[in-house]
Amino acid sequence: MRYAGLTDEPAKIKRELDPSTPSTLLRTGTLRAGKARDFKVMQQFTSEAAARQWERRMLGQGYQQDTTGKGWKYGYTFST
Repeated sequence: MRYAGLTDEPAKIKRELDPSTPSTLLRTGTLRAGKARDFKVMQQFTSEAAARQWERRMLGQGYQQDTTGKGWKYGYTFST
C-alpha cells in the first residue's frame, strides 16, 4: 500500500513508521505494520490550501490517506 499525508512534525511520523517499532493503530482504526520502506517528505507548504490540493492530487494518483500526522506544513509519502 502507498500512503500520503500531511503533518507539521515529519520527524515524529518517520520515527513512528520505523521498522523497528511495533505495529501502529491508525486513528482511522486500521492496523498498519510499522514498516515504512520509503518514508519521504515530498513538499513543504506555506498555506493549508496548497497542502490540501497536493493531498487531493496524491489521492487521485492512487495513494491512501494517512491521518497519523497533525497539521499541514509538510506533505509525506511512504509504502508498506
